[in-house]
Amino acid sequence: MGSMITLKAADGHTLDAYVAPAHGKSRGGVVVIQEIFGVNSHIKGVVDQYAAEGYNSIAPALFDRVKRGVTVPYTDIAAGIDYVMKLKDDQTLLDMKSAIDHVKPAGKVGVVGYCWGGTLSYLAAARLDIAGAISYYGGFISNYLNEKLRVPVIFHFGEKDEHIPMSTVEKIKTAHPDQTYYIYPADHGFNCGDRPSYDAPSAKLAFDRSIAFLRKQLS
Repeated sequence: MGSMITLKAADGHTLDAYVAPAHGKSRGGVVVIQEIFGVNSHIKGVVDQYAAEGYNSIAPALFDRVKRGVTVPYTDIAAGIDYVMKLKDDQTLLDMKSAIDHVKPAGKVGVVGYCWGGTLSYLAAARLDIAGAISYYGGFISNYLNEKLRVPVIFHFGEKDEHIPMSTVEKIKTAHPDQTYYIYPADHGFNCGDRPSYDAPSAKLAFDRSIAFLRKQLS
């Protein structure tokens, strides 16, 4: 189990983060980026999951610039989007960088994000000092297709995801043909056991592939 700490971004903003130390010898650091629902029990569970695989793991509370300590119910998507719309990418990336810097003493760092966080992990691959990124169903990636990715990225998408149709996935593939894409027989949010769209086989396969990716990129 992890604990809450306070981080400080380069512009002086302080934010909370949930952190869990690596089990056994550390293999590096992993920054987990939230969905539009905040650093809730699911995201904390993901941090614990990566810590169990040997990574010093952390999830920064990116909504803290709007309201501290907030989590949003899965049934209130509009509220989550409202928080996102009040944030600026540059500030959010500063908050992510503070989390990256916190786990960097463990070694190379990877970023994994879900939904909104899937887009932010993609941006991290273009703009931040990391070794690799993992993007789960990043819904806004298509707004940033001109980004130049500096490190390898793997993308996880669900073929039943109405928020991200396969036509959008194809646009991302066209923009970044040298990256790795995995498509699952699942819906948006398939990794989250607290959502009706959870798909256990897809979640396990995606996690196994993500761990294999981190083993390679962070070694």
